[in-house]
Amino acid sequence: MAFHFSLQSFKIARALALGVMLGSVAVTQSASLVHAQGPASVADLAEGLADAVVNISTSQTVKSQRTVPMPKVPDGAPFQEFFEEFFNQRNKGGDDRPRKVQSLGSGFVIDGVEGIIITNNHVIEGADEITANFNDGTKLKAELIGTDPKTDLAVLKVEPEAPLTAVSLGDSDKIRVGDWVMAIGNPFGLGGTVTVGIVSARNRDIKAGPYDNFIQTDASINRGNSGGPLFDMDGNVVGINTAIISPSGGSIGIGFAIPSKTATRVIAQLREYGETRRGWLGVRIQEVTEEIAESLGLDEAAGALVAGVSEDGPAADAEIESGDVILRFDGKKIDTMRELPRMVAETAIGKAVDVVVLRKGKEVTLQVTLGRLEEAVGDTEVEETSEGEAPEVVEETETLGMMLSKLDDAARETFTIDEDVEGVLVKEVVPGSAAEEKRVQAGDVIKEVAQEAVTTPQDVLDQVAKLKEEGRGFALLLLSNPSGELRFVPVRIDD
Repeated sequence: MAFHFSLQSFKIARALALGVMLGSVAVTQSASLVHAQGPASVADLAEGLADAVVNISTSQTVKSQRTVPMPKVPDGAPFQEFFEEFFNQRNKGGDDRPRKVQSLGSGFVIDGVEGIIITNNHVIEGADEITANFNDGTKLKAELIGTDPKTDLAVLKVEPEAPLTAVSLGDSDKIRVGDWVMAIGNPFGLGGTVTVGIVSARNRDIKAGPYDNFIQTDASINRGNSGGPLFDMDGNVVGINTAIISPSGGSIGIGFAIPSKTATRVIAQLREYGETRRGWLGVRIQEVTEEIAESLGLDEAAGALVAGVSEDGPAADAEIESGDVILRFDGKKIDTMRELPRMVAETAIGKAVDVVVLRKGKEVTLQVTLGRLEEAVGDTEVEETSEGEAPEVVEETETLGMMLSKLDDAARETFTIDEDVEGVLVKEVVPGSAAEEKRVQAGDVIKEVAQEAVTTPQDVLDQVAKLKEEGRGFALLLLSNPSGELRFVPVRIDD
């Protein structure tokens, strides 16, 4: 069979084909626009999750004393005696009767049979009574199972008559910046409120605790949302809403949630033991700055610089030394200092792990058996030592903007330097020098230069000269303050 097309037929066919193509482009553009604007609706998702989210109300008994402060008046002013007598009588026997203080927050059920609810520690801290208010109007008294102030988490338990609607903790490591998330909570006591946004950033450090790695979101979070869940679009809890940044107290689109990966281990320990049990390495560390990295010959500013080692701790037993740079822990690279405490805390107590350190330019692998972090002792792994202050003393030599002298008995007495502190005394710091920029102070003691021990001012001069010959731009000093606290300071070497 033969087919014949006229010119007119060809034009019509071409127009139809072009229309189909344009229609396809329009459909693609429409799909892209919908995708860019987010899901068309989260109504079904919200409806299925709402019953697992609870409002947390607490009450606390506090003492109050209602007194009226007396105005400040100059001595000898007219009516001074009248004011004193009047306000003394007014405040005599002031009302100090106990009163109830109430607060509100959010939480969510993770075990409907056992009645386990998760919330923030700061929501229930100091509470005498805790009540979980459910979406259907049910109110149940809650028992506190355990809290962890360092991650701001708390585990509660209620006794339901029937199994509760529960949600699951998801994998926060799988979410990406730009993914859609949904928050449900109790802002300003209004009850179940749903907001939607995206993951704005990950691994945020807002100085709330030693293990900060918050998820940042622009989903609206306000007062009362604390302790509530942050869901992914599959309905899994990927974060626990805990903080906002706001000059007004209301949401400006900068909220923070505890990642579910961080929460999972803490929750499991609180449920089992009523407390957290964290690994302990026993080191005090500093950030490896660009200057420190350059002074140590590192290609990048990564790892954690060991500024001190606890006596009889796991690190001391494994012969980790002050001045080591911890590069890898249990097979994981340490990109920034603050990653190490979290890695250690999440590692099982008693586990033997390999720790790779950089020591005097060479990588050394050491095996450490972790101890248990005792909260009474405190976690010193991210603690940075403070700088002391001291008067001046007689000079002997000058380098790097510092007047140095031998550490003798007279200097110890002048600066109140402990007997076990050894090294070279910084007698004075030249104003405007590189040493002053790094807050080196008179009374500090130089123990090492470029990880080599020094005992005399000449030792310091020799080490600085050696660094100059090697083309180094910074000298890494290990300083001790008069009480013996150590810190590393990279001081620029001026030509």
